[in-house]
Amino acid sequence: MCETKVFIEKNGKKEEILENVINIQSEEDGLLLKDLFGEQKLVKANIKYIDFMKHEMVLTESENDE
Repeated sequence: MCETKVFIEKNGKKEEILENVINIQSEEDGLLLKDLFGEQKLVKANIKYIDFMKHEMVLTESENDE
């Protein structure tokens, strides 16, 4: 399977946001994450890195909170 866990980095530590993510879509307000079971979460963040071998994506909080 190709699901991934999504984390946000805060104060140098990774905090899990959502697991089993199968779709990531860029939206005007941030990133829309969708998991295997239909749960959706809109996150005001930027992608820091994606590690395909670990099935892990790390985000940083968006500094643009207009």
